[in-house]
Amino acid sequence: MPRARRAVVPHTDADLFQPTRARPVRVRSRHLPADAHFEPHVHPWAQVAYCASGILQVSAETAGGQVTYIVPPSRAVWIAPSARHSVHVLEAAQFRTLYLEASVAPPGWSGCRVLVVSPLLRELVPALDAAGLSRERERLLTELLLDELRGADTHALGVPLPSAEAGDKRLHALCEAVLRSPAARATLAQWAAEVGASERTMARLFREQLGTSYQQWRQQVVLAHALPLLARGLPVGQVAIASGYASESAFTAMFKAAMGQPPSRFQALVD
Repeated sequence: MPRARRAVVPHTDADLFQPTRARPVRVRSRHLPADAHFEPHVHPWAQVAYCASGILQVSAETAGGQVTYIVPPSRAVWIAPSARHSVHVLEAAQFRTLYLEASVAPPGWSGCRVLVVSPLLRELVPALDAAGLSRERERLLTELLLDELRGADTHALGVPLPSAEAGDKRLHALCEAVLRSPAARATLAQWAAEVGASERTMARLFREQLGTSYQQWRQQVVLAHALPLLARGLPVGQVAIASGYASESAFTAMFKAAMGQPPSRFQALVD
């Protein structure tokens, strides 16, 4: 069944949840349908994009280009103050946004990053959003939540893209080709030949402009492709084939190494 047309969600009322020195963390909860979309925007406070169920796609602009993050319930994305970003709902999500006053941002967190959502953090978010909280309880929960955020493990779950203006056109063309065909088993040498460059040159461009190897970057592309398919309930074997893997076991091993859990467990969390 085809999906409904993408619905743009207004974010003009975000100021109602603006954090302050007195209340440095605010929680905003909404259920968003698949294909809901927040247009690119900025705000002076930090944000943690998290969904208790469903899958989000968060795109943020960086100095080197754009990075797209896939956000399942076991992960969250830290968005630094004033970072331009957009959000697209890949699968219907219980979206819980944390807005954080810039003064409480952990030291050095000037960019965006994927955070592993611990069981405690998962419980603290709805607790802080509960109705009728006393100011003292809100203060205590806020302190604990901030401490849990500072200690959260980070995870490489983003797909960096070269700048269309400043980046090398050959790297941009190669990345676009892989994104269009995530299941293709072509080697870097084969992709490089397609864009008129040597394998060595493209490997260097990946390191210099994207800060990663081609193999690591392609794995992120595969995960970004596979996560929504798994969330829709497709059998793991079908997702493995659609992601370019010859066997379900090889795909499961890659997925577990990257996500810390097998695909079947991930599907149970998303539902």
